[in-house]
Amino acid sequence: MFDLTHLIQTFSYLGLFIIVFAETGLLIGFFLPGDSLLITAGLLAAEGSLNLWGVVAVCVLAAIIGNIAGYLLGFKVGPLLFSQPKSRLFNPEHVQKTHDYFEKHGPKTIILARFIPIIRTFIATISGISGMGFEKFALYSVVGGLLWGAGLPIIAYYLGRMIPDLDKYLLLVIGVVILVSFIPVGLEFLKHRKLAKVPNK
Repeated sequence: MFDLTHLIQTFSYLGLFIIVFAETGLLIGFFLPGDSLLITAGLLAAEGSLNLWGVVAVCVLAAIIGNIAGYLLGFKVGPLLFSQPKSRLFNPEHVQKTHDYFEKHGPKTIILARFIPIIRTFIATISGISGMGFEKFALYSVVGGLLWGAGLPIIAYYLGRMIPDLDKYLLLVIGVVILVSFIPVGLEFLKHRKLAKVPNK
């Protein structure tokens, strides 16, 4: 398990940037602690170890650049992977289905995915593979990056200022954040499931 407090205090803003960039844009970064890192950085800012707006700037910038890097990776490498019609793992039909899904639900998906571990890492690359327009992707990636990269540290900062020793309950705080982040996803799922049951007129 990562000692996030020690990691951030050791590598400061550069460490924040590298981890957030890797977790949001590189496929190998799915195991990195995105949410907990941002929350810990916000709590450290509340203690005075870091500057809140420095944390926000670094996290937002890394999240946006990371997503764009992931998109470009998928856009460039994707066609090579999915060029074999008989491939089971890289089936071109899956790309077309993903493309159609993004055309219909893409913006919401990209924004909501920011708050969901693991999915946050892969969504940009999948967007690039599916051929989603870069301008549309970039717009909603920036919105999601701002909400996630600024929102979590700011919330943690003010909670840390109001509640003494909140860092001792870090795992609980992270669990609540992840649970809350799944609420809009669940509501969206129920909405589409309900619409799917309505017969076409």
